[in-house]
Amino acid sequence: MSSPVSSPRGALAATALGFVVVLLDVSVVNVALDALRQEFATDVAGLQWVVNAYTLAFAALLLTSGALGDRFGARRIFLSGFWLFTLASAACGLATGLAMLVAARIVQGIGASLLVPNSLSLLQRAFPDKLRRSRALGWWGGIASLALAAGPVVGGLLVAHWGWRGIFAVNLPIGVLGGWLTLKYVAADPPGHARGLDWPGQATAILALTALTVALMEVGRLGWSSPWVAGGLLLFVAAAAGFLHIEARSRSPMLPLTLFRTAAFTMASLSGVVVNFAYYGLIFVFSLFFQVEQGLSPARTGLAFLPMTVVLLAANLAASRLIARIGARWLMALGLFVAASGYLLLLPVRIEGAYGWLAVPMLLAATGTALTVPTMTNITLSSVAASRAGIASGVLNTARQVGGLLGVAVFGYLVRDTAPAAFMAGMRWSAGLAAVLLLAAGIMWWLGVKEETGAAHAAGRACGEGPG
Repeated sequence: MSSPVSSPRGALAATALGFVVVLLDVSVVNVALDALRQEFATDVAGLQWVVNAYTLAFAALLLTSGALGDRFGARRIFLSGFWLFTLASAACGLATGLAMLVAARIVQGIGASLLVPNSLSLLQRAFPDKLRRSRALGWWGGIASLALAAGPVVGGLLVAHWGWRGIFAVNLPIGVLGGWLTLKYVAADPPGHARGLDWPGQATAILALTALTVALMEVGRLGWSSPWVAGGLLLFVAAAAGFLHIEARSRSPMLPLTLFRTAAFTMASLSGVVVNFAYYGLIFVFSLFFQVEQGLSPARTGLAFLPMTVVLLAANLAASRLIARIGARWLMALGLFVAASGYLLLLPVRIEGAYGWLAVPMLLAATGTALTVPTMTNITLSSVAASRAGIASGVLNTARQVGGLLGVAVFGYLVRDTAPAAFMAGMRWSAGLAAVLLLAAGIMWWLGVKEETGAAHAAGRACGEGPG
């Protein structure tokens, strides 16, 4: 094969497609939940596994994947992620049972974890000039945000015309095109760094996250008194304690605990968990609400999500300008309070109510979320030295994915009974819990960091990121 022709625009296209497939799979799967429920005769817990198997693998491996790129070459690892994600998508589309689908979704998550951190490394290499890199990051995130916005509509149309297998088939041409662009336009990797890989830390992180996820998602079937649930929670505590012990003593930790000595970094990471907990959980609940409770078709479900997803892009772009005007701390508080108000307005919603009663809360929840995501990213990057920006960004993204994982698990437990009265009670508990956590996070920013975080001066460094 001929050597690649280095092209910044080609590299941007390849890396943007890598982020597109990762975020597209977050949104399109939700509109197929009812089709999957009927196909595999499963319950809410089974649907949770379809969603969370992907997020679990993605969250657990995100930090190590960046280290793999540093050691073996970001282009090589990114390309491996593309091929793995594409093959796993084909396996998802060919799944003949729920277990096979969940297994393929795990492999998809592994591929996603290889794509995201290394796409940023490739962009940094393709655009050494800071101004051009900032613009490239804006395009990278903006294109992905459009994919996230279009995902529910595209997914609904695919399910309506080709069945649920169509939502996985759409990844195949994107994966092939992204892989070809990477081979053709991304420069070959320079010699790798002799960066250590924290395998003990990675193993205990996977064990802790898996134990917690299994316990929370199985409690709906087995109950809190089940020895399996109790054992899973105990295993989580033990593995988490072991992980912290290993990271505190490792020479090359996957999670440098010293980062959390900075208040702004710690608060941004906690906010990432809360925001994605609420947002991912809401998307999961709304998908069931529209399809199972209101009986909407997949296509109409996708359209029902459209106002919520389209506003993400507009608010996301506005955030980069508002940071410079009002400061990152105040924008974080504002975004969290706006999102919380959206969840609070969901409390009186009824199954037979008009869609208009849902549109305003959905818009507020999405607007608040979109205001916080680029802001917390700027705060994270501004709170650490430039040499640690990569690992800091990786920690924030991992925190957000863990939040999404927990949101689907907890909200899924609350709406596990799809009988109308029970489901609506669970939906109100979900909305109330999300509102309380968002309000608490907003108050944390309001009272916590009195000094300017410095993120206003970094406006634009990470603009254009979606809530994925």
